[in-house]
Amino acid sequence: MSVKLQFNGSEQVSEKIFALPAAEFAKDVVAGLTADKKFLSSKYFYDEVGDQLFQEIMGLDSYYLTRAEFDIFEKRSAEIIKLLSERLESFQLLEFGAGDGTKTKVLLRSFLEAGLDFRYCPIDISDNVLKGLTESLHNELPDLKVEGLHGDYFQVLNALNMKSDQRKVIMFLGSNIGNFSYEKAQDFLNAMSGNLHSGDLLLIGIDLKKDPKVILEAYDDPEGVTARFNLNLLSRINNELAADFDLDSFKHYASYNPQNGECRSYLMSKKEQTVTLEAVSTQIHFSAWEEIHMEISKKYSLQEIERLAESSGFRVKKQLMDDRQFFVDSFWEVR
Repeated sequence: MSVKLQFNGSEQVSEKIFALPAAEFAKDVVAGLTADKKFLSSKYFYDEVGDQLFQEIMGLDSYYLTRAEFDIFEKRSAEIIKLLSERLESFQLLEFGAGDGTKTKVLLRSFLEAGLDFRYCPIDISDNVLKGLTESLHNELPDLKVEGLHGDYFQVLNALNMKSDQRKVIMFLGSNIGNFSYEKAQDFLNAMSGNLHSGDLLLIGIDLKKDPKVILEAYDDPEGVTARFNLNLLSRINNELAADFDLDSFKHYASYNPQNGECRSYLMSKKEQTVTLEAVSTQIHFSAWEEIHMEISKKYSLQEIERLAESSGFRVKKQLMDDRQFFVDSFWEVR
């Protein structure tokens, strides 16, 4: 895949944009909706409305993940600093899926206060979120060196082939690895380790297996915000591909399998219907209660985390958990 770069920024804050063209969105939507088992890629959740809805989700009482990781960063940042300072004199801090940086700013402040020598490179699929983050960092942490990258994870991994010799610390937080099945997570992490040097580090946030009721409520909140978040992708298809999805004819459904740790989200067609995507001259037929797979959110045990690291070119150096042991930020080193 070719990557188009644009540059816009000052000496301290720059932004490299990895374009996600409209043609790619159309191609992926048609491929997913015409598959035998319909699906849509969760990477397209994050338009401007989707960004706002996800911010709302993170504030919900039932959505424990953000608070759990925030707890780790507030209470255990000294351990993170110690581990980094013992291994690295200076480094490039690359964050995959940076979001709005609310949690990360806790770490960045503590890193600056500790005198660590690093450049922060937030990476996000949402251009809107990334611009907001780089601007807020420039205002709140003016001493921080920032270089933002916009694109999906695999585009950024391709770009890392042009990496410098500076040591790297990757942050992959917020249980983003849970958006992959175990096998896809292995593939992704093998690709990541293959683009890094021995001794480079990964700080990865992973949601742990727990009471299934707690997990399900995080992805099917009583307020219905997650349902609106999923349905917004149909609105985006309506707007960008001149489609005629009737959102009231689809229902959000989430399920959790405690054996494999997978929480899956679907949109279910409430009736038999045909949807037209006028911009791509395509019609999609739905049977009554036929599903569109929207997202996977996989949960892990500590033993599974050890196996995942070993099978993908890393070794686990430290496991940092929140007080309730709902979530872990795991430090891995490239072998």
